[in-house]
Amino acid sequence: MKKFISALAHILSSPIEYLKGVGPLRADLLKKELGIFTFADMLDHFPYRHIDRTKLNTVAEISPATDFVQVAGVLQGFDIVGQRQGKRLVAQLRDKTGTIELTWFQGLSWVQKQLEVGQSYLAFGKITFYNGFPQIVHPDFEVLSPEKPLEKSFLEPVYSTTEKLKSKGLGARQIAKLTFQLLSMLKEKDIIENLPDSVCKHMDLVGRFKAYNQVHFPQNSNEYERSVKRLKFEELFVAQVRMNLLRSSRHRFSKGVLFEKVGNLFNEFYVKHLPFELTNAQKRVIKEIRTDTARGRQMNRLLQGDVGSGKTIVAVLIMLLAADNGFQSCLMAPTEILARQHYQTIAGLLEKMNIPVRLLTGSTKTAERKKIFNELQEGTLNILIGTHAVIEDVVEFRNLGLVIIDEQHRFGVAQRAKMWKKANIPPHILVMTATPIPRTLAMTAYGDLDYSVIDEMPPGRQPITTVHRYESQRSKVMDFIRTEIANGRQIYIIFPLIEESAKLDYENLMKGYENTKAYFPEPKYWISMVHGRQPAEQKEMNMKRFVEHDTQIMVSTTVIEVGVNVPNASVMIIESAEKFGLSQLHQLRGRVGRGAEKSYCILLTGSKLGKDAFERINIMTQTNNGFEIAEKDLEIRGPGEIEGTRQSGALNFKLASIVQDKGLLDAAKNIAADLIEKDPDLTSAENLQLKSFLHYRKGAVMWSKIS
Repeated sequence: MKKFISALAHILSSPIEYLKGVGPLRADLLKKELGIFTFADMLDHFPYRHIDRTKLNTVAEISPATDFVQVAGVLQGFDIVGQRQGKRLVAQLRDKTGTIELTWFQGLSWVQKQLEVGQSYLAFGKITFYNGFPQIVHPDFEVLSPEKPLEKSFLEPVYSTTEKLKSKGLGARQIAKLTFQLLSMLKEKDIIENLPDSVCKHMDLVGRFKAYNQVHFPQNSNEYERSVKRLKFEELFVAQVRMNLLRSSRHRFSKGVLFEKVGNLFNEFYVKHLPFELTNAQKRVIKEIRTDTARGRQMNRLLQGDVGSGKTIVAVLIMLLAADNGFQSCLMAPTEILARQHYQTIAGLLEKMNIPVRLLTGSTKTAERKKIFNELQEGTLNILIGTHAVIEDVVEFRNLGLVIIDEQHRFGVAQRAKMWKKANIPPHILVMTATPIPRTLAMTAYGDLDYSVIDEMPPGRQPITTVHRYESQRSKVMDFIRTEIANGRQIYIIFPLIEESAKLDYENLMKGYENTKAYFPEPKYWISMVHGRQPAEQKEMNMKRFVEHDTQIMVSTTVIEVGVNVPNASVMIIESAEKFGLSQLHQLRGRVGRGAEKSYCILLTGSKLGKDAFERINIMTQTNNGFEIAEKDLEIRGPGEIEGTRQSGALNFKLASIVQDKGLLDAAKNIAADLIEKDPDLTSAENLQLKSFLHYRKGAVMWSKIS
């Protein structure tokens, strides 16, 4: 291990300012602009594409279908045009077949100094058309002369850079030169192999030293592909090994309370008070949790299930299992509305069994608080449901054995950690989410957790009919609403709320509210309105009026996305549906279809839709399956944009993509799991290099943990 770390520290840990051609000024810019602090960071700043510099395009060849081009020609002239934000430098480059414009919007003074009319230049970049003429915006360009002809490298790397870096002579080509210089300094002993030989042979991987050289400066496309495969697999494999180590350590060493028996409370509820037959998926999940809690090790399990799949009834049965074994349970919800809904549902289910259930939120009265605190300390209160209020220091349990967290991504790590300190032995943890997580994302971002899925809906639930309507069809949509209200149903009308345009969205909501009132005037119709700017008491009151059927229509922002259960609501209208992501559209749709009546979701959009928006709307009208939708959402937006995963260090890959590289991800997952099962401490001679690498990287990567 010492040999591995000292080798890395000797070369790759060197500050970037010590690389010839960088120096203090450029180093500061590289740190600020690209996060390059060391030689190792420079090696990991991979090119985003390679170009064949031996291939030249003529201007005449360029068409609207052309993507990137490389043109050699003589500079005819240039000028700075426009004012203020529209100010730009426009140059004309002419070859034997025609003229192309080169345009810059930033770094104008620096670019101007580099240009000379009559000089030959090589320009490379992405083609756009302006007023029918081809142009390259912010091209890579260099002087061509008899002394410096076109270079004949096979594949030249193109690196991401910024205008600030370009202004200091650190464009894509300069970064390439620095990277080439760095690689020429390094020997094989400096980029030490970190994967076991058996893994490299099984996956047919090139060596690490060769991979780094060929991914930057490949001899040919085949060498490049093999090197990319190697480095992608390394990223995915190291992440999976880390996850499996955390999981293995928890299974072996994390002491937990013991739920030894399935007792009278569980059995009585299951036999006499279960409101419906459990699905096979629910039974499977309960069995998985039952096995976990009987081991004497802390359970740390993620339970995901689509809206309406029956997660709450699973939670009730597990809380009864805890009570049978003499332990208290606590369910945390992110909002008072959701906490109150859980309380009403669970208290109603357990009413005939005379099991005390209490609700603790920020608005709980002082007298009720004191009563709850006393019952918790005495051990007479089995089940507490609440918001962030349950993690306050004053809340003390006598024998806490189970913590259930609903929609965990809405709680901070520090907040959740407070719950574990409320018992001498860490309680079992069950995290529930109604946001479907794609399988590929779950195995990567939550790989350190045990994982359960309720992938089956209770019998009798009618599928929600989802349709797309354009703004021009609004009057017909309103007529349909009148019919539903006449039949005794209730309606949601949801407006988008986007942080970047909160003021405009608020104005649209108010305009929409007035518009709805025009279609449905009082006193024949009554409308509730809920949005984030309202005081909590007013929001609660308006929500309560809708829940109790005092109003027929709820006009709202997405604050109702999670936690409102109104079985009588049969229509969900989503205004400007093109502004919503797939996952959010699906969550909103799940607010209806909770009763016995047929339900509908109407996606209202403008007449002009972009490609992605049209695809999202189309997917929503084709399926009600949240897991299918989550997979599509991952494909369209990528893992960094999916709610709750942005901060997951396990997804911070330089090259690998959990969407495009599913095959490599599956292989990495299986090989890592097998390796850790056989050698959980990485003590075998073959795994020592991997262990050293993980030790070296410790702290450099933030790994996702729920508790």
